[in-house]
Amino acid sequence: MEIETIYQNVKHTDVKDTHGPQIQSHSQDEGQAQKKRGSKCLVLMTVILGLICVVLLVFIIFQHITITVLTESNVKLKEDSGKVLFSKSNEEMNWNESRQYCRDRGADLIIINTEEKQKFISSFIKERVWIGLSEENNGNLTWVDNSPLDQTFWYNGEPSSFHENCIELDPGRDPVNNWNDLPCSWNIKCICEK
Repeated sequence: MEIETIYQNVKHTDVKDTHGPQIQSHSQDEGQAQKKRGSKCLVLMTVILGLICVVLLVFIIFQHITITVLTESNVKLKEDSGKVLFSKSNEEMNWNESRQYCRDRGADLIIINTEEKQKFISSFIKERVWIGLSEENNGNLTWVDNSPLDQTFWYNGEPSSFHENCIELDPGRDPVNNWNDLPCSWNIKCICEK
């Protein structure tokens, strides 16, 4: 009888089977699935944003290098006599101020006496610039170093005016024949040659 009494005194409680397969509720499954999807989506978005940042960084670096080479730094052209250094001003000045600007830097306005040089300069200059050619009082065009004007690269119909005594290169026109005469008082940028 003792055994029966002990059995009767034990309270019945729900005992979970920890060894068998556990059954999760439907809502728990959905929560875990959403967590996994959210996690995968976050990883995917992070990777995409990282790739966009890398592409933008490469683009910015490329643009900076291009701008530096084409506009603000010196450009080198190897000629028979060695290396020549070109630089373009960032400010607009009249022809005389432009010449002084170049001289202050140990250079002078550019002299363009070959088609190869004309094409080269026109390829990297993207805006109008003064060159080292002007009309003397006697009506003759001369370079800043007094060398003769053997070859010209005038735009069609130029030179055009009696009162336009200084010469610009305008790359917005023909890539080779793009010289134009202007009044020397006009303010545009310049290109120097050392």
